[in-house]
Amino acid sequence: MAIIGELIKRAIDVTEYIHDHPSPMEAQLKVLHHLLDKAKYTAFGKKYGFEEILASADPTQAFQQAVPIFDYDKLYAEWWHYLREGYQNVTWPGGQRYFALSSGTTTNSKAIPVTDDMLDAIKRSGIQQILSLKNFDLPGDFFEKQIMMLGSSTALTPNGEFLEGEISGISAANIPMWFRRFYKPGARIAAIQGWDERVRKIASHASKWDIGSMTGIPSWSELLLKEIIRYNKVGTIHDIWPNLQVYTSGGVAFEPYRKSFEALIGKPLIYIDTYLASEGYLATQKRPDTNAMALIVNNGVFFEFVPFTEENMDEHGCVRQDAQVLTLADVQPNVQYVLLISTVAGAWRYMIGDTVMITDMERAEIIITGRTKHFLNVVGEQLSVHQMNAAMKKLGERFDTEVLEFTVAAIRKGEDYINRWYLGTNKTLDPATVIEFLDSELADTNKNYKVARSKALKGVEAVIVPADYFYQWSRETKKMGGQTKIPRVMAEEDFRNFEAFIGKLA
Repeated sequence: MAIIGELIKRAIDVTEYIHDHPSPMEAQLKVLHHLLDKAKYTAFGKKYGFEEILASADPTQAFQQAVPIFDYDKLYAEWWHYLREGYQNVTWPGGQRYFALSSGTTTNSKAIPVTDDMLDAIKRSGIQQILSLKNFDLPGDFFEKQIMMLGSSTALTPNGEFLEGEISGISAANIPMWFRRFYKPGARIAAIQGWDERVRKIASHASKWDIGSMTGIPSWSELLLKEIIRYNKVGTIHDIWPNLQVYTSGGVAFEPYRKSFEALIGKPLIYIDTYLASEGYLATQKRPDTNAMALIVNNGVFFEFVPFTEENMDEHGCVRQDAQVLTLADVQPNVQYVLLISTVAGAWRYMIGDTVMITDMERAEIIITGRTKHFLNVVGEQLSVHQMNAAMKKLGERFDTEVLEFTVAAIRKGEDYINRWYLGTNKTLDPATVIEFLDSELADTNKNYKVARSKALKGVEAVIVPADYFYQWSRETKKMGGQTKIPRVMAEEDFRNFEAFIGKLA
């Protein structure tokens, strides 16, 4: 009997039962008060009158009236560049040790402050995720197994007085001492800079480890599993890790990868979604009977929601200053919102770039529906990534295949606009038949797309390529592994460069 595991499991059960669970709305008010109070003497807090906001009759309303909405470029240009120059107490108390480098799906130049308070918040959110495992009916011995955390390199890059890397690498470099006995691939392998070399090292050591759970972005996790299986000459990952029971996904929707992922396993897994962005740990799935994630409402992040409508967005895909902005108390279920966050890293009313939908008000559960700049709406299509993922799932079912990766752009063809899709699948398909199905499916589920097809959107094309072409493109553009995601929607210029690269492989 796994005595230690049973004790840990019981401790989790007891801790969860006695833990205080305030309503999400009450928790959010406390978080906002804490953020304002701690940052009131920073340069940002003084400029926008945080002390006066705290003294007002309605601090939430006063906060929204006093503080403008920021995207990354605006916040960096007006405030965060001072951190890079060595100033302290800019948007959060103290100085700066870490910057998280963006995965680059919308821009290649983000360097986001990661404060010590944010690292502490990420650790606490991780504990919340562990506590929620009581809901998944796992056996006691699960809590004695090791955890494979596939992220970016923990060997952070010095830049003057700072260290830089992706958020997964920064977090892994700061894991608590007590957790290190569970953590794999371990500090030495995790510090290897090159993705391919790191994966080869993991594959060569995999048989020595007793992995119970694994976490990482689906596409890169799948590549890792394939390499472990290939290197060790086995049939499935369970021939190497027989006790693997949980896979924690993050970064993108897992569902499009499920079929190909399950071809690599020998027994069913429990799948758990998380929402760890460069700006913080925002949500985690806390129960098995949903694919939605509960916002982490009591841990250093204040959430606001902007209805994702044309009048609230400018031509660059950013929220307008006069947009309607709601708090968690005011949102409605099944409506798309642009997410704004204020955090213990000194982000204020910050447009993170994701669109979300509330699925359960009482539990504050969300699904990520897409990106504001990965929302295809050049000629009125109004296609969200959520709708694209759903269409790809049905396409895979219709043609008995796996669409492992895809991207799309609205491009000019002569005088007209068309949508051109690149679909990454390992099965030979007829592009004309595929696009007929995809076009019909999108028209049936999205009335705006159907209208666009009768007007400005004059055609739809598909190019079917091996899924590996996408990963070779990522490798070529130095975006392999870690938190990196394949962009689902590209601007025309970026898409033309992508096409040119794919053309060389064909």
